[in-house]
Amino acid sequence: MDKPVVLVIMDGVGESPEELGNMVRKATTPTLDELKDSCPWLAIKAHGTAVGLPSDDDMGNSEVGHNALGCGQIYSQGAKLVNESIESGMIYQSKTWKELLQGVTAGNKTLHFLGLLSDGNVHSNIHHLLAMLTKAKEEGVSKARIHILLDGRDVPATSALEYVDLLEKTLESLNDAGFDGQIASGGGRMCITMDRYQANWPMVKAGWDVHVHGEGRQFGSAAEAIETLRAETGAIDQDLPAFVIARDGKAVGAMEDGDGVILFNFRGDRALEISMAFDGDETFDRFDRGIVPKVTYAGMLEYDGDLKIPRRYLVNPPQIKDTLTELLIANGIREYAVSETQKYGHVTYFWNGNRSEKFSEELEDYCEIPSDVRSFDECPWMKGTEIADQVIQAIESHKYGFIRCNFPNGDMVGHTGNLHATEIAVESVDLELARIKKACDEAGCILVVTADHGNSDQMLEKNKKGAVEIRTAHSLNPVPFIIYDKGVRHELKEGNFGLANVAPTIAGLLGLKPFDSWEESMLK
Repeated sequence: MDKPVVLVIMDGVGESPEELGNMVRKATTPTLDELKDSCPWLAIKAHGTAVGLPSDDDMGNSEVGHNALGCGQIYSQGAKLVNESIESGMIYQSKTWKELLQGVTAGNKTLHFLGLLSDGNVHSNIHHLLAMLTKAKEEGVSKARIHILLDGRDVPATSALEYVDLLEKTLESLNDAGFDGQIASGGGRMCITMDRYQANWPMVKAGWDVHVHGEGRQFGSAAEAIETLRAETGAIDQDLPAFVIARDGKAVGAMEDGDGVILFNFRGDRALEISMAFDGDETFDRFDRGIVPKVTYAGMLEYDGDLKIPRRYLVNPPQIKDTLTELLIANGIREYAVSETQKYGHVTYFWNGNRSEKFSEELEDYCEIPSDVRSFDECPWMKGTEIADQVIQAIESHKYGFIRCNFPNGDMVGHTGNLHATEIAVESVDLELARIKKACDEAGCILVVTADHGNSDQMLEKNKKGAVEIRTAHSLNPVPFIIYDKGVRHELKEGNFGLANVAPTIAGLLGLKPFDSWEESMLK
C-alpha cells in the first residue's frame, strides 16, 4: 500500500444535466466543481440491474448501494430476491409460511399483513402483498387484515389513494362467504412504525398501538382517513397521522392470540424495530406494549443476520461474501468508518455484506454520531461538521489505510421535499468535502468521492397532466465517481460501470489484488 484511501459517500447526490428540481446543480459547490474540472471522473450506475434489482426502472437505495459498494459484486436484492421466490413458489414452500398458515387455519384465526403500500420497490412492493393474499385464501385462510403504511417517498408524494384502490379492488375480488379481507389500520411511514437505527422509538410505539391494539382515531375506510387527514393537515402521504378502521366503534383488525403476522417489507433498516417489538419477550423495554397478543410473526426477509431479527422470515437473504473489508483484513490494513445515525448502518452493516459484527476487532474502527430527532429540513447541515471532524482526525492519526464516511444530507433532506433546505444540504456537504480534501493533501491520502444513489438531483417532476410536482423519491440518475490524488492522475477506463466497480478500483489504488468474484476495476 503506497497511500491511504479516503472514500466520501455523498448520500443521495446524483449526476444529471437536467435543471428541473436539480438541487445539486443549483447548489453552490466549488469543491465538487473543482474536482470534476481537474480530476478523472465517471458517472456510474447506482440503480436497477447494477445493484441487483429487477430492472432499470427500479430506483437504487442506500442498502443495496452500500452492499454493492462494499462487496464489489452484484447480488439479487430486495424486490428481485422476493420476486424470484414468489415466481418460483419457493416462498410458499418455506417452513415459515407453512407454520403461519397452519396455525391460522387450524385455529380459524386472522392472518395480518403489515407493510409499506406502494410499488416503489425500495422497501416493499404491493404486488407481493396481493400475491400472498391470493395464496393465503387458496390455502384456507378465512380472515385477513392489512395494516398499511403510506409511502409518498419512493413514489409520488400524494399517490396513496391509487394503491389503496388497487388493494380494495383485490380484496373485493377475493371476499366471499369463505373469506373476509379488510384494511385495518394505517398511517404515514414517517409518522408511525418505520423508524430506523433506534432513533425514535415513540414512532414505533405509535404504529404498534394502531396495528396491534386498534387504538387510534377511527374512520370507516382507508380512503376516508387519507382524504380527511390530508385536508386537516396538508401533509403529504409519508407524514399523515395514524388511523384505525372501525365498525360500530370497534377496530376491525386488532390482533389476538393465535393470529399470524407478516411484515411484507423486504428492506431491513426500517423493519428492524417493529420486528424487535413483535419478537421481544417480557424483557423488551423500548416502550410499553400493553397486553401483548401471542401471535406468530414473520418478516419477508431476515433483516439482520447476526442479531437474527426476525426469528422467522419467508425468503432467505443473499449470502454476501468476499467484501472489501475481508480483503483489507487479509492484507493487514486497518480501516475506519463513520457517519451519523441515519447512515451509520450503511457504512458498517450494509457495507460489510449485511453483517453486524466486525470481521476484525483489531483492524476495524467505527464511529457513530447521533442524529437529531427532528425533520431534517430544519437543520439541513445535519451532522456534516462532526463527520468531517472524525474523518480528519482519522487521517491525521496515520493509523488507517482505508477511511470511509457517509454524508446523509442529500438523501435525508431531499426526502423532505424542501427544495431550499436540500440546496443548503448539498452545499453543506461540499463545505465538508473541502476540509477533507485539504486533510488528504496534507497527509498524502488519495480521496475518492462517490454516492450510493440519486435524490437531491431530481426534486421536481412533471405529472401525467404536465404539472410540476414535488418529488421525494430517489432518482434513476447515475452518481459521480471521482479520484483525487495531489500531483498524480489516475486514468479511468471508458465503459458502463456501476457501484460494484468501486471496491475493485479502491483495491487497485491500494495496490491489492481483488477477489476473483469481483467486477472489474475502473482504473486503466
